[in-house]
Amino acid sequence: MKRIEQITAKALEHVDNDRYLLSKAIGKRAEELSAGAVPLVDMDTKKHKAVDIALHEIAEGKLKVSRDK
Repeated sequence: MKRIEQITAKALEHVDNDRYLLSKAIGKRAEELSAGAVPLVDMDTKKHKAVDIALHEIAEGKLKVSRDK
Protein backbone atom coordinates (compact mmCIF):
# COMPACT_ATOMS: atom_id res chain seq x y z
CA MET A 1 0.00 0.00 0.00
CA LYS A 2 1.27 3.46 -0.85
CA ARG A 3 2.07 6.11 1.70
CA ILE A 4 -0.73 8.52 2.57
CA GLU A 5 1.24 11.49 1.18
CA GLN A 6 1.45 9.84 -2.24
CA ILE A 7 -2.23 8.97 -2.23
CA THR A 8 -3.20 12.50 -1.19
CA ALA A 9 -1.02 14.00 -3.94
CA LYS A 10 -2.68 11.77 -6.52
CA ALA A 11 -6.16 12.66 -5.22
CA LEU A 12 -5.30 16.37 -5.38
CA GLU A 13 -4.52 15.97 -9.08
CA HIS A 14 -8.13 14.87 -9.62
CA VAL A 15 -9.49 18.07 -7.99
CA ASP A 16 -7.10 20.58 -9.59
CA ASN A 17 -5.05 20.81 -6.37
CA ASP A 18 -7.99 22.29 -4.46
CA ARG A 19 -7.49 21.05 -0.89
CA TYR A 20 -10.81 22.46 0.27
CA LEU A 21 -12.72 20.65 -2.47
CA LEU A 22 -10.86 17.43 -1.70
CA SER A 23 -11.64 17.63 2.01
CA LYS A 24 -15.33 18.32 1.32
CA ALA A 25 -15.52 15.39 -1.12
CA ILE A 26 -13.79 13.03 1.29
CA GLY A 27 -16.09 14.08 4.13
CA LYS A 28 -19.23 13.60 2.08
CA ARG A 29 -18.13 10.22 0.72
CA ALA A 30 -17.02 9.07 4.20
CA GLU A 31 -20.53 9.82 5.48
CA GLU A 32 -22.00 7.74 2.65
CA LEU A 33 -19.63 4.86 3.39
CA SER A 34 -20.45 5.02 7.10
CA ALA A 35 -24.14 4.86 6.21
CA GLY A 36 -23.59 1.61 4.32
CA ALA A 37 -22.52 2.56 0.79
CA VAL A 38 -20.41 -0.03 -1.00
CA PRO A 39 -16.76 1.03 -1.46
CA LEU A 40 -15.62 1.51 -5.05
CA VAL A 41 -12.14 0.17 -4.23
CA ASP A 42 -11.07 -3.18 -2.86
CA MET A 43 -10.43 -2.28 0.78
CA ASP A 44 -11.61 -4.02 3.93
CA THR A 45 -14.10 -1.73 5.69
CA LYS A 46 -13.28 -3.38 9.01
CA LYS A 47 -9.55 -2.57 8.74
CA HIS A 48 -9.72 0.87 7.09
CA LYS A 49 -11.58 3.99 8.11
CA ALA A 50 -14.22 5.47 5.81
CA VAL A 51 -12.05 8.56 5.28
CA ASP A 52 -9.14 6.45 4.04
CA ILE A 53 -11.39 4.51 1.68
CA ALA A 54 -12.87 7.76 0.30
CA LEU A 55 -9.38 9.17 -0.28
CA HIS A 56 -8.36 6.04 -2.18
CA GLU A 57 -11.53 6.18 -4.29
CA ILE A 58 -10.73 9.73 -5.38
CA ALA A 59 -7.03 9.03 -5.93
CA GLU A 60 -7.83 6.06 -8.16
CA GLY A 61 -10.35 8.07 -10.16
CA LYS A 62 -13.26 5.84 -9.12
CA LEU A 63 -15.18 8.81 -7.74
CA LYS A 64 -15.80 11.92 -9.83
CA VAL A 65 -15.50 15.17 -7.85
CA SER A 66 -17.11 18.34 -9.17
CA ARG A 67 -17.50 21.86 -7.85
CA ASP A 68 -21.31 21.68 -8.11
CA LYS A 69 -23.26 21.80 -4.88
